[in-house]
Amino acid sequence: MSNTQHEVVVPPSVGETRLKSNSLGFIGIAFFVVSAAAPMAAFVGASPVIFSAMGPGVPLVYVLVALVIAVFAVGYLKMSRHIVSAGGFVAYISRGLGRHAATGAAGIVIVTYVSLQVGLWAQFAVFAQQLASRLFGLDLPVWGWVLAFLIITTALTMRGVDLNLRILGVLLVLEIIAIAALVIGIVAGSGGKDMSLVSFAPSQLVQPGLGVAVLFVFACFTTFEATTVFAEEAREPRRTIPRALFAVIIFVGVFYTVATWAISVAVGPDKVQDAATNDLAGIIFSVAGKYVGPWLDITMQVLVVSSFIAMLIGVQNMFSRYVFALARGGALPKPLSRVSKKAQVPATAALVNGIVIAVILMAFLWSGADPIVIVFSWFVALGTVGFIVMMGFASVSILVFFIREKLERGFWSTRVAPAAAIVLMVTVLTIAIANYDAMLSGDGSIARQLLWFIPVAFAGGAVLPLVKKDIDFDRITTAGG
Repeated sequence: MSNTQHEVVVPPSVGETRLKSNSLGFIGIAFFVVSAAAPMAAFVGASPVIFSAMGPGVPLVYVLVALVIAVFAVGYLKMSRHIVSAGGFVAYISRGLGRHAATGAAGIVIVTYVSLQVGLWAQFAVFAQQLASRLFGLDLPVWGWVLAFLIITTALTMRGVDLNLRILGVLLVLEIIAIAALVIGIVAGSGGKDMSLVSFAPSQLVQPGLGVAVLFVFACFTTFEATTVFAEEAREPRRTIPRALFAVIIFVGVFYTVATWAISVAVGPDKVQDAATNDLAGIIFSVAGKYVGPWLDITMQVLVVSSFIAMLIGVQNMFSRYVFALARGGALPKPLSRVSKKAQVPATAALVNGIVIAVILMAFLWSGADPIVIVFSWFVALGTVGFIVMMGFASVSILVFFIREKLERGFWSTRVAPAAAIVLMVTVLTIAIANYDAMLSGDGSIARQLLWFIPVAFAGGAVLPLVKKDIDFDRITTAGG
């Protein structure tokens, strides 16, 4: 077969809508995805929990999870040469396993990203409420913060990527500068203190909290799929998407690894587990105040809130494109595939997403559910497991696709890496289920029942093609020439 490849764009059917092509470059996509990963928010919110479970070996767990994602990405990106679609995992599963598997996967995607958004909005509102109370003495209810900023981020998502990129770019740069200042401050302020590398010792992986740590760390990587969701809007997607995906994996992996190593050094490898357990909410801020100054303490508290805003803008942009693609393919109502005339963004999908998230959150918060113990814990746990399941399905689809189609050479990228990814995803899923209660604060009996949404959503989606014969996710594809 010739190595020359060219893009074949399937003409749209009458009334079909498209996203704005050639509107995002490598930097733009990377900004969206890294911002959606919320480096500052995840560092401050998740790292102490992982330290309390794992001890000083947290940085090594971030390295291992990044490597797992990278193995998955090998086959994923190889297949991206033949698919340019906002449908993400669903489009891949459609090409590899067929319509029934794809519509089943679409059900899981909806459960996954709605759950993640609901949980993260609840956590954001608590941080925003605490910050406003400390700085301004303002004491608004959590649901008030949710509604106010959900309206703002939904409006921004409906406006288009240009404005969003400017906002995300500024916020992300500020986050990186703050964490860099913290790491430099710790290294410089440690004086003659031993800059221990015990965090990277293989013996750290035999700790009893490894399963819990893997689950929480995996949650920090759940937005990398957005690189391919933005494929239809990318300039030169064959080059842009692979570069953006590996840039995101490397950046997120290095960011968390270095930052958590610095915290371990600052507190002491032998003390960090107890310190984190005793002060989950304040350990990072305390280290910042001690090694750099009170100004970094308060700055980081502000940036945690802005990091959540950036993350939620990124996730809403990504999921609205997912909903658009599913509607265009016939799995969701057609009106959700409409795009705005000027910006050519999925404004209708973004609006509906915002309304759905608001309804679910208000139902829980107005009924008195604790925003962290119940809403955040339950929904982020459910979303994380859903994402792992989706990666497993995608891995199987990639392997089947290359065995059947024989479009690419490269035994490693088309056979070994996808097969290894399947084994790794099954392993991670087993760990996730076995340690599911660790992500639940308080009684998890009801929360565990929410896991049934995943197989039920898959089963419901899988039978949809029996009713709707026109479902087709292969609207825009690339093929070898």
